[in-house]
Amino acid sequence: MKTLHTVYTRSARTAAEFILHDSVVAFPTETVYGLGANVFSEAALKKIFEAKGRPADNPLIVHISTIGQIGLLARTITPAAQTIIDNFFPGPVTVIVPKLKAISPLVSAGLQTIGIRMPRHEGAQRFLEACGVPVAAPSANISGKPSPTSWQTVRDDLDGRIGCVLKGTRTDVGLESTVVDCTGAHPVVLRSGAVTLEQLQAVLPMTTVYAQTSVVAPKSPGMKYRHYSPRARVIVTSALTMPILLPGEDSAYIGIHTPMHVRTFASVLLCANMREYARSVFSFFRQCDKKNVATIYCEEVGEEGIGRALMDRIHRAAHN
Repeated sequence: MKTLHTVYTRSARTAAEFILHDSVVAFPTETVYGLGANVFSEAALKKIFEAKGRPADNPLIVHISTIGQIGLLARTITPAAQTIIDNFFPGPVTVIVPKLKAISPLVSAGLQTIGIRMPRHEGAQRFLEACGVPVAAPSANISGKPSPTSWQTVRDDLDGRIGCVLKGTRTDVGLESTVVDCTGAHPVVLRSGAVTLEQLQAVLPMTTVYAQTSVVAPKSPGMKYRHYSPRARVIVTSALTMPILLPGEDSAYIGIHTPMHVRTFASVLLCANMREYARSVFSFFRQCDKKNVATIYCEEVGEEGIGRALMDRIHRAAHN
C-alpha cells in the first residue's frame, strides 16, 4: 500500500477533519484504541481493511456520540438492546441489532446486523462529537496482533498506513468491549469484556454466553480469526503448574501471584488484581515482543467478573 504521512495530534477537531475527508483515524477509547472511518463512506471503510490487513468477513463495530445516532444505523432496537443501552451506555459494551439496508455490507461483513457502542471515554466522546457521524472502528492494530492500549503502540503498527492518530492516555480497561447479540430470543454474549456476564444478568437474567464450536459468519469481531497474539508462545499456568516452571532467560511471566524462580525470568509483571491484569496484558505482550521473549507464562484466574474476558484473550493468544 502507499506510504502516508501520519499526523499525530491531541486535537479532536483536527482528527475529525480526517474522518470528514474519507481518511482513517486511530483514537482512544476506554477499552483499546480504535481505527475509525465514516460509516457512510465506502472509500474510507475500505481503508480500514487495507491498513490493518483485516479479512473482509470480520465485522466492524460502529461508535456513536449520541443515542439519537442509533436511528441512523439500526432498523429496530430490540427490548434486550434497549435495556443494555439504558443501563450501560455510554460504556464498554456493544449491542448487535438488525441494521438498516443503507449501511454498507463492509461494516456488517454482509450480515443483516450491526454492532453499536457509545464509548464513555471523554476523548472519544469529543472526537465523535466533532465528527458528527457514526464512526466504524475495529482495534487500531495490524490484524492478529495484541490490541493497542496506547497511541505509541498504534504508531508501532500503523505509522505510514493511516492518516491520523489522536493521542490520548493509556486505555483504562485494556480489553475490547463486551459484545452482546440482541437479535434472538434472549441476549447472548459473543465476546466478553468489562461489562460482565454478572452485570448483564442482573438486568437481563436470560443472558447466556455463546458456546463456540465453529464460526462461519461471525456477528462479532474476535470470534473467527487469529487475535491478540504476540510473536512469543503463550502458555497458561495455574497454581498446580506454577511451582514446576523452569523459566529460561528468554521467558516472561504476568499474573497476580509471584512465581517460583522469579529471578530467572527475563521479564515479570505482577498485577495487584484482575482489573490491573486485564489492563496490562496486551501491553505486556508487546513489550515481550520488543525484548525478543520466546515464551510468556500467563497466570490463570477465575472466570468470574472481568476474569472471563481476560482468560478469553489469554486462551486465544495461547491457541494461535
